[in-house]
Amino acid sequence: MRMSEGVEWGLHCCVTLAWLEGEGPVSTARLAASFALPAAYLNKRLQALVRAGILTSTPGARGGFQLARAPERITLMDVVAAIEGTEDAFRCQEIRRQGAGAEHPVREFGRPCGISTAMRKAELAWRRELAAQTIADVAAGTPASAVEQTRRWFATERTHT
Repeated sequence: MRMSEGVEWGLHCCVTLAWLEGEGPVSTARLAASFALPAAYLNKRLQALVRAGILTSTPGARGGFQLARAPERITLMDVVAAIEGTEDAFRCQEIRRQGAGAEHPVREFGRPCGISTAMRKAELAWRRELAAQTIADVAAGTPASAVEQTRRWFATERTHT
């Protein structure tokens, strides 16, 4: 399975906003500049996070984005689902019932396909793992020097706006 770059963007922005908690809203332009990302595309991902209740958006010249809830209450799975959707990654099309399988009696297909079962099991495992980790966990695992450097960069940017 491949996730879109929007997942990485959303996760990094959430972690950055966790580090900047209490500093007020952060604009799309500032977040985009901090990662050298295109602001228009980043804004679409941030709006998806707003719709999911992960971020809040404040309009206006001094507006921007903030976490909608404590970083301890935002899981990595929350962000992935907001950006990618909640649809299963693997969708069994029951191709075993086509071609040569079309001639088999229906009773032979009473149990779920072994491939579908294995793929669902794997997907549930990665979803559980992402749901067990929060933005706070990731933020806490970042070296203090990187957090401080980020805070200084945003503080410098704040004085120029």
